[in-house]
Amino acid sequence: METFSSETAEPAAERKLTAGLLVLLAGLAAIGALSTNIILPSFPSIGVALNVPARDLGLTLSSFFIAFAIGQLFVGPLSDRYGRRWFVLGGLTVFIIGSAICGGAESFPMLIVGRIIQALGVCAASVLSRAIARDLFDGEALAKALSLTMVAMAAAPGFSPLLGSALDAQFGWRAAFIMVGASGAVLAAYYALSAGETHPPDRRLAASLSATMRAYRGLLADARFILPALAVSLIIGGLYAFFAAAPAILMLSLGLSALQLGLFFATTVFVVFAGGLLARRLAHKWGARSIAVIGIVLAMLGGGFLLAISEAPTFPGFAAAIAVFLLGMGLVNPLGTALTLQPFGRQAGLASALLGFLQMACAAAGTALTTALPLSPLGALSVILTGGSTLALVIFLRQRRDPNHGKA
Repeated sequence: METFSSETAEPAAERKLTAGLLVLLAGLAAIGALSTNIILPSFPSIGVALNVPARDLGLTLSSFFIAFAIGQLFVGPLSDRYGRRWFVLGGLTVFIIGSAICGGAESFPMLIVGRIIQALGVCAASVLSRAIARDLFDGEALAKALSLTMVAMAAAPGFSPLLGSALDAQFGWRAAFIMVGASGAVLAAYYALSAGETHPPDRRLAASLSATMRAYRGLLADARFILPALAVSLIIGGLYAFFAAAPAILMLSLGLSALQLGLFFATTVFVVFAGGLLARRLAHKWGARSIAVIGIVLAMLGGGFLLAISEAPTFPGFAAAIAVFLLGMGLVNPLGTALTLQPFGRQAGLASALLGFLQMACAAAGTALTTALPLSPLGALSVILTGGSTLALVIFLRQRRDPNHGKA
């Protein structure tokens, strides 16, 4: 049976996995996703207030994804050299400033500037949540910590449209930015009071820019990293494609209201939550790699079922297909993330940054393809989910055959 092994990993610090620590890691992982989808219900209000055509509002998402992806490439290796604490606190401070700019924006360009600043700040919290988990835990404890934090990261986009809709209806579109900024402040205070430096000086890497670039190239060429990282990222790309396409599918094609759309998104969270809880329990019994493969297969089956009903969709059929995909995503995301980071204890920040970059790149590609493909929104989504999951399975299975896998 294949389980987690620490033979090639640096020893993690001894620390108990407490509820408070899990809440902190989950908050750091989720706040970036929360600040992304919470504004979707406010698009009509933003368009009217700033005199922006609806089709141009997608720039608020793509600009965020691009800045987020690029920013974490620098945060990760810098935190490996200088420690995690001040990058988390500094990043959340920048995020709060960006949220304030968005909330006070009187023009669309100013809103985009605020979104970019938001992303550059919050990327530190997201990437370093995984690095901190790797600093503190190893093996099955790492899988458990990542399972619950990844559930939070996946759940935030599900609940945030419902929250955003309520805020927009009661207080206007600016309230969503005020709320996420306040959340960043609370999270920064909680982190400052509850968490010490998790990456001590004796484990830090004094690397130059050229050495960092070589380290990134080394990770990209290392099958232990790149194969599970790409597989997880392709599944995450499918998740964000679902969020991008679902409003058009459910509201325009299937007749749901904005409130019903928010409730549907919120309901999907429980499927992801179930997958995350099952992941660590099943991995303990049958091995992380085997359960990750099952998760990818489930995601592929969900996409295939969606493809089969794309010509005559119904709400129950759509909901069932998405539930199967999300259950598979909930299994493979934490386990694949743990398998990706496990061999790279001394480079946890750098490895987590590159993994986050790949995930955001796939998220950007997935959301772009939902409108770029010459298909209906449902047809495009079904092709993205099926094709991405199939490619993820091929890539992940290659890892098991690689003769160098598991070697230092």
